[in-house]
Amino acid sequence: MKKVVVAMSGGVDSSVAAALLKQQGYEVIGMMLRLWSQPGQEDSNRCCTPESMALARRVAGTLDIPFYVQDARQVFREIVVEYFLEGYAAGGTPNPCLACNRHIRWEFLLEHALAMGAESMATGHYARRRTTEDGRHTLLAAVDQTKDQSYVLHVLDQAQLARALFPVGEYPKTEVRAMAEKLGLPVHKRPDSQDLCFLAGGGAREFLRQYLPQEPPGGEIVTRSGRVLGRHQGLPFYTIGQRKGLGLSSPQPLYVLEKDLARNALVVGRADELGTHELFAAPVQWTAGTVPDKPFRASVKIRYTAQAAQAEVTPLEGGARVRVCFDTPQRDITPGQAAVFYDRDLVVGGGVILQPPVTTQKEK
Repeated sequence: MKKVVVAMSGGVDSSVAAALLKQQGYEVIGMMLRLWSQPGQEDSNRCCTPESMALARRVAGTLDIPFYVQDARQVFREIVVEYFLEGYAAGGTPNPCLACNRHIRWEFLLEHALAMGAESMATGHYARRRTTEDGRHTLLAAVDQTKDQSYVLHVLDQAQLARALFPVGEYPKTEVRAMAEKLGLPVHKRPDSQDLCFLAGGGAREFLRQYLPQEPPGGEIVTRSGRVLGRHQGLPFYTIGQRKGLGLSSPQPLYVLEKDLARNALVVGRADELGTHELFAAPVQWTAGTVPDKPFRASVKIRYTAQAAQAEVTPLEGGARVRVCFDTPQRDITPGQAAVFYDRDLVVGGGVILQPPVTTQKEK
């Protein structure tokens, strides 16, 4: 039997992943990560609350598999939380799930799995992996497009994909829940959570105020022509496309268009001013391990929940950076989020969206 470690969370997806692999004849080991939480609020970290750990342990008992908890608090704080804070401080809206999957699950946890003699590591992600005839490992979107998580997995390289198993990616979520209930797993009715695990029930603004090294300075809220409309409380507290919470009085809704870091100005405008045809992204992870030798057509997602849009992708600087030109303007291109390129359901690659040139002009 091949030995596999399953990253368990106490949720329905990773629990069913473990059950499916055991049914397929694997020697399954359950492992859960203890992640960093705000001091005194450990019970609110949805990834590893005492309740989640107890449920994961009960699932392991039901499946008759060994179960371990691995302490990842320090490395998670140093890598994922710092990535989050530094991204906001630099004017972006970072997606910490990208750093978590790259460095915590598929480096830190994978290393522990291999040290235990496992050949593979499995998660409850909704995605699929295939190996081609020439030995390359490909990443594909899940069968259930409404739950697909290939967007946050585009960070995996060939060596990591070679070890990866995504058992639930072949099934719709409704069927996964039905399997959990049929197997008598105590998590079959547990709801999905959409919040960032380490925010402990609070919002990003409160977290940033507490953990940024210094309070972000306030500044002017301006139009693209440079007209001053008001004051903002600090650029990290706003994101592209935001409408509410600007503190402005206007006869028509105003949205965040850009962040002018050089002037510490928040640029706002009408809904018809939102959107652009172009973005640049870097660093880029090419899933197949090779860089396309010319521009190519792709469906591109600019957020985890966004609909993919048609675009031309041009590799630059040997593939370290790309230019993406959309067929139609995209409203919410947000620095810090990922742009992920798809060829139908095949993940070609992706990279972090960079800050665009600022278009404000100071009024004379």
